[in-house]
Amino acid sequence: ECPQRIVSLTQPHIRPIVRGKAGKPIEFGAKLSVSCVDNYVFLDKISWENFNESCHLKEQVEKYKETFGYYPESVHVDKIYRTRENRNWCKERGIRISGPKLGRPPKNVSEEEKKEAHSDECFRNTIEGKFGQAKRRFSLNLVMTKLPETSITSIAITFLVVNLSKLLRQFLSLFLSLFTNNRTGELIKPPFINFDYTLNNFYVLKLIDLSENSWSKVA
Repeated sequence: ECPQRIVSLTQPHIRPIVRGKAGKPIEFGAKLSVSCVDNYVFLDKISWENFNESCHLKEQVEKYKETFGYYPESVHVDKIYRTRENRNWCKERGIRISGPKLGRPPKNVSEEEKKEAHSDECFRNTIEGKFGQAKRRFSLNLVMTKLPETSITSIAITFLVVNLSKLLRQFLSLFLSLFTNNRTGELIKPPFINFDYTLNNFYVLKLIDLSENSWSKVA
C-alpha cells in the first residue's frame, strides 16, 4: 500500500477508499460522517482520507448537546459504531445505543426486545434514505468541481438543500393545515387568519423559539 497515492492527475487530493461493498470494493471521493436529527442532516466530518467513523461518535453527540442543550435519549448507529468504548461512554451519560449487546447473543429474546430492535433499525434507515435522496434528487454523486475546497462546498450545499426541502415541506404542511384543520372554529375567518394558532404550530415543529422570539437552529 502506497500512502498519499495519486490516482487522478486533475484531482490529486482524491484517495482510493476500500469499502468492501459488493460490486464496489473501492470507492473514490470524499468520505462523510453525517448525523440526522428530526429528519434534518448535519454534516459532521468530511475528509479525502479514509477514517474510522466510530472514533467520531463522541464528538457528534457532544455537538448535539451544544446545539440543543442536552444529550439525546438514544443514538441509532451502524454496527461499526457499537464498540465497547462507545457503549461505555454513552452509558455514563444515560444514552441508549441501538443494536444488540456485545458478546454471545441470548437464546431467548422477548417480543418487546424484538420490537425495539426492529424500531431502532427502521429509525436508523432514515440516514440511509437521506444519502439516497441527496444522490438521486440533488446530484451528490455527480460533484464535478476539481479543487478540494470547491468540492467540499458543493457537498455542503447539497445537504443544505436537502434540509431546505424538508423545511419547505413543513411550511407547506403548516400552510395547508390552516385551511383543513377543524379543531377550532376561529381558525379560518376569511380574509382573517388566527395567527396565534399558526405561531403555536411553528413552535410545535421547532421552527420558532417563542422564548427568545427568534428563529431556532434547524440545520
